[in-house]
Amino acid sequence: MDCFQQQPVKCSQLVFWQAFEIDWWRYTIRLIRPCFLRGAALTTSPYFSTAEAARALGVGVSTVKRWVDEGVLPAHRTSGGHRKLLRAEVLAVVREKSLPRGDVTGLLVKGNPSTNPEALRPQLLEAVLQGNAEHVRALLRRAYRSGMAVESLADHLIAPVMQQVGHDWETRRIDVWQEHRGTQICAAAVYDLLAEVAPRVESQRPLALGGGPEGDPYHLASLLAQVALVDARWQAVNLGPNTPFQSFTNALRELRPRLVWISASYLVDVEMFVREYGAFQREASRRGVAIALGGCALVEPLRSRLLYTTFGDGLTHLLEFARTLNPRPKRPRRGRPPRE
Repeated sequence: MDCFQQQPVKCSQLVFWQAFEIDWWRYTIRLIRPCFLRGAALTTSPYFSTAEAARALGVGVSTVKRWVDEGVLPAHRTSGGHRKLLRAEVLAVVREKSLPRGDVTGLLVKGNPSTNPEALRPQLLEAVLQGNAEHVRALLRRAYRSGMAVESLADHLIAPVMQQVGHDWETRRIDVWQEHRGTQICAAAVYDLLAEVAPRVESQRPLALGGGPEGDPYHLASLLAQVALVDARWQAVNLGPNTPFQSFTNALRELRPRLVWISASYLVDVEMFVREYGAFQREASRRGVAIALGGCALVEPLRSRLLYTTFGDGLTHLLEFARTLNPRPKRPRRGRPPRE
């Protein structure tokens, strides 16, 4: 939910964004499609056997079978009666950090990339500035597959890198087209990550709704919030940037979410924001919907004029709050499953 550009947008930039927004989806698809076509080295079966899952989690096969029987790890059964577990489910258990972790990376990608965000920052920054979309995609996916939580990936890897890119533009070390290209490449890689975390087994998941307010052109923070919530076992509908509060209210009434996130990186008119947000907040409160605010535009003097459920400086805060609304129902136990 943290923002990635710290300076207000000038009028000339807003005109650019309005023109650029028309081709945003076509541009994103052109970036993502080659990644899928060339991604054979990273794309493997979406399923683990119980033996592969046990090796990845650092436990015995009998423990994995117990977790399947207890509903900790949802599984499909083949026609022969064998259990198959979704890779996304196994990695979700790893990232919850309540279990010993085995060699997840060795089962998914070649090599053993660092899971330290600080160690990965120089590589990601170089790839973003060079416009190397494939390398950006590979770095983010490998970090996620090696066990890095989405909130850590966002707050401690992507955010600092994009802040550095914004600083380089402000100090004229790079041109604005390079900053825009880097943002789109990074967003395309996050969309690719969303496609990986989305196929979860649970059918009954709470719904979260979010986006950026009217006049705010920045989309990356809300996109990362969507990915993090999906990974945390939520359904997440991202309305994107530049969304009027009346549209938030209409979506609130139709979709009936449990949680709404608002990521504000830039405000055109503070007084209009306060007034329109107030009407939206009253409707959300009447319906019992929690509101999570974030973004560098919501400075403390402004927040003191707003009513909300929680405020966070990054995705870590959002996810900690979301987990209080949707806690994991069962804690894994070791050992063999009970005899039938």
